Amino acid sequence: MKSSAQISSYKYFDVVVAFFVAILIVSNIASSAKIVDLGFSLFGIHLAFDGGTLLFPLAYIMGDILTEVYGFKAARRAIWIGFVVLALSALVFFVLGILPPEAEWESYAGTVAYNNILGGMSSGGIVLASLLAYFVGEFANSALLSKIKVLMKGRFYFIRSIGSSIAGHLFDTLIFITVATIAGVFPWELFASLVLTNFLLKLTFEIVVYPVNYGTVRLLKKKEGIDVYDVGVQYRPIG
Repeated sequence: MKSSAQISSYKYFDVVVAFFVAILIVSNIASSAKIVDLGFSLFGIHLAFDGGTLLFPLAYIMGDILTEVYGFKAARRAIWIGFVVLALSALVFFVLGILPPEAEWESYAGTVAYNNILGGMSSGGIVLASLLAYFVGEFANSALLSKIKVLMKGRFYFIRSIGSSIAGHLFDTLIFITVATIAGVFPWELFASLVLTNFLLKLTFEIVVYPVNYGTVRLLKKKEGIDVYDVGVQYRPIG
């Protein structure tokens, strides 16, 4: 067992962060690209979800892995990297949206299609919703997992991983759908459906792939030769 202060280098940290950031960006593009109808209802609420729900839970799984193996401070660094890259990607799509279109491209694809799909990621509402939801959800997930690990003395990873993810997904889903709906990205008629479906699908997905999560954590701990316990760590977004 090592504290985060004793760790000077990691073999696979950058690989995990790269996957974390890639999943984050692709899932946010998918969120603005399509809303999927499941075709049935639950508790009287028709179930539908945005496309990013298919992939976004993996970002929380990667966050769990980063926190469990490398500790809260290392995970915090990855979260900030993801935040900056997400903001940069939104800026790129915004700039592309205001640049003049080429005539032939406009005839077979067009500005309207771009604005409806990729342009959605750069609209003020969805950018604010994505960044705020990501920031609060990821930090809540990481801090809670780290704290419970210390309290449980490293035992019961399933409880820690799923418990922290429930909090993270709840914050993320409520903030994202609420802000995006207020900004006009989603209609209010879909609010309850999107919140319930997104939360349930994210949580279900995370439970289903838990064996992969657990196996990756064990492998990384063995390869890195570390198992960080955040004793005395201040859970602040900026350290």
